[in-house]
Amino acid sequence: MKSKYLAGGSLAIMALGFIVTLFFPKTTLLLIIQGGFEAGLVGGIADWFAVTALFRHPLGIPIPHTSLLTRNRDKIIRSLISAMENELLNKESIENKLRQFRIFPFALSMLTRQLGKKKMRRELLNMMIPPIERLPLEPVATFIGKGLANYTQKADLQSAATTVLTNALNERYDEKALDHILKEVRTWAARPQSRDTMGKIAHEQLANINMGGLKGFAFQAFAGMMNEESLGSILQNMIISGVGKLQERDSEYREAIIRELRIQMFQVVDEEDNWLKIKDWTAELIQGEFANAFMMERLEELRRLLISMLEQERDGGGRHVFAIYRSIIRDLGKDPQKVAVWEDRLLQGIIRTVEKNHYRIGILVKENLDRMDDAALVYMLEEKVGQDLQWIRVNGAVCGFLVGIILSLVQLI
Repeated sequence: MKSKYLAGGSLAIMALGFIVTLFFPKTTLLLIIQGGFEAGLVGGIADWFAVTALFRHPLGIPIPHTSLLTRNRDKIIRSLISAMENELLNKESIENKLRQFRIFPFALSMLTRQLGKKKMRRELLNMMIPPIERLPLEPVATFIGKGLANYTQKADLQSAATTVLTNALNERYDEKALDHILKEVRTWAARPQSRDTMGKIAHEQLANINMGGLKGFAFQAFAGMMNEESLGSILQNMIISGVGKLQERDSEYREAIIRELRIQMFQVVDEEDNWLKIKDWTAELIQGEFANAFMMERLEELRRLLISMLEQERDGGGRHVFAIYRSIIRDLGKDPQKVAVWEDRLLQGIIRTVEKNHYRIGILVKENLDRMDDAALVYMLEEKVGQDLQWIRVNGAVCGFLVGIILSLVQLI
C-alpha cells in the first residue's frame, strides 16, 4: 500500500524535523519551523492512533474504544445487510431498473448472435442428444397408457358412435357393405370346390334325417335318387339365384335385410351397458402388458428416429434449427403487441422472483462475512478503504505542520 508508506513517511519526516531543530540555535525562523514540525508530529500521531483504532488496538495495547471493527462486528454486519436490503439493493430500485431495461429484445438479440454461429448450433444439438438417450421410457409409456385409459373413460363414445353411424348410413355404407358380402358369397358359391363341399355336407345331413310314415318313405326315396353332385348343384343354383335377387335394388328382401341391419346397429349403439363394458375392456387392454410392450417399442422407435434426425442436423451444421428460429423471430417481428405481452410476462416473472428471493441477499452477505475471521475481515476492509484512511494520516501531519507554523507566528506576534 503506497499510501501507507507515504503516511508513515510523513510522520517520520515530522519527527525527524522536530528532532533536528532541537540542535540548532534558537532563531525566530527556527522556532516557527520547530512549531510546525511539533504540531505536524502531534497531528500525525493522533491520526495514526485514530486510523489504527478502527482496525486493531494501537501497539497491541487494549486501550478502551479501540479495535472498533472487531468489537462491533455483529453491529457492522447488521448495518451492512440493512443498507444493502433497504437502501442500496432494495426491491423498488431493482424493479425500477428492470422496467427500464428491455429484457426480451436483449435476450433475443443475444440468442440470435449465438445461434448464428455454426459451432454453437452443433454444441446445442450435442447437448440435446444425451438426455434423450438416457430418458427412461417405462414411466413415459405408463403415463401415456394412464392418459389414454382416463380419456377412454371420460370420452362420450356413444355420442361419437351415433354420429359415425349416422354419417355412414347417410353415405349408404351399409348397402355397400351388403353388396360386397353378397358379391363375395356369390363368387364363393360359383366355385366347383364350393359346390362339391355343399353337396357332400347336404348328402351327409340327408342320411342322418329320420322321418316316419308316408313322408319318411317319400323323403327316403328322394334322398336315394340324389347324389352329392346333384345336391351340390341344387344348393349352388339356389344360393346364386338368391344372392342375385338380393343384389337387385328394388328387391323387397334386400330392403328388409337393410332395414333390420340398421335397427340392430342403432340398438347396439343405444345400449349404454355395452359402452361401459367397452370402456372397461379398452382401459384394461391399454394398461395391460401387451399394450405397454407395444408402447415401449413405439417409443423406442421414436427415440431412435429423433436421435438420428438430431445427428443429421448436427452434422449439417444445424441449418434447419437456425431456419426455424429465424422464422419464429420474423413472425414475432410482425406482431409487436405479442412481443410486448411476452416482455411484460417475462418482466413480471423476474420481478416476482426478485421479490420472493430478495431476503437471500442479506443471507448471502451474512454467510460470506461469517466465514471470515476477525483478521480476514480487517484485512479485507483495509484493502478496500485502508488506502483512503492512510491519507487522513498524511493530511493530519501536513495540516498539523501548517497549523503549527501559524500558531508559532501568532505566539510571536
